[in-house]
Amino acid sequence: MSHSDPAPTGASADLGRSAWAAGFAAVALDNITREYPYASHHTTSGPDDRALPVELHPAFATSYDWHSSVHMHWLAARLVAFGVPADLEARITSVLQAHLSEAHLATEAAYLRATPHYERPYGWAWLMRLAAEVSASEAPAVRALAPGFAPVVEVLEDLVTRWVDGAAHPVRHGVHSNSAFGLLLVLEGARSLGRHDLVATVERAAREWFGADAGWPFAWERSGHDFLSAGLAEADLMRAVLPADEFAPWARSFLVQVTEGDAVLTPTVVRDENDPQQVHLFGLDLSRAGSARRIADALRAAGADGVETAALLDAAADSLLAAGLAASVGEEYYSTHWLASFAWDAMEAREHAAR
Repeated sequence: MSHSDPAPTGASADLGRSAWAAGFAAVALDNITREYPYASHHTTSGPDDRALPVELHPAFATSYDWHSSVHMHWLAARLVAFGVPADLEARITSVLQAHLSEAHLATEAAYLRATPHYERPYGWAWLMRLAAEVSASEAPAVRALAPGFAPVVEVLEDLVTRWVDGAAHPVRHGVHSNSAFGLLLVLEGARSLGRHDLVATVERAAREWFGADAGWPFAWERSGHDFLSAGLAEADLMRAVLPADEFAPWARSFLVQVTEGDAVLTPTVVRDENDPQQVHLFGLDLSRAGSARRIADALRAAGADGVETAALLDAAADSLLAAGLAASVGEEYYSTHWLASFAWDAMEAREHAAR
């Protein structure tokens, strides 16, 4: 299936959501209905433990792996609320209703409770974001699915609380295990869902793990399969946690090594677009674009001290966003099973900054 036709590509492409919504909707629909290939991370308990992915994960047995399925369902729900062609909206809504039933979500919640380290924290974070999106959706057919997420949100709150209470240190890698990225999505979801105890837990963990950080060595980023900037992910979390008068001095100290022309502000190079690890770097460009916009917004709100760094981040964001877009709607499944979620997030940050 070709995804490239519905959306513009190239350096001069329109970076607004309206230009890409139909193309992304086609990608999302294809992904949430594609059962194979599927990379199952289930830990078998014995020779008879041979369940198919759809038996273990009736809600999220598509889009190559569990966490990608979760965030492509989030993108699908987000696009229905945003507005896409009627035929795509109807087909996506039908799939969401079939996958996100109360029975299926109860099975997913039970699996998470029985395997408390599964998909920590990346998958948890996207599932919390999906629950919040469904619960707040402006599309009535999507919002009607919200009650089924109750057991999911309960188990996620318990898992996140036990995780942060039991860990003395965060994970700072630029991949799925990154603690800051996971906490940010959980925090946003918990705020939207009114889970005040979880909000307080995440805010406390962020302060304890990252509050004293300074002089992040951005020159040490990136590794060959990062899809997150560990430094920008951390700053993105802290701008969501700290009030402006606290964020300004924290950011000034933390971002002191960000200067014009730095690698962290420039698009990366992917030499082999068929390499499933290298294509993470397209996601790195997209995730940096979103984080950079949100951090820049917070710095401007914090006052004059952050204006210069905000300008650097803003100047980099569009080139980073453009660098990853074509892969989001391309032919390589290692890219298209997940990238559009990060692209849409970056586009939303861009349009929010423009307001």
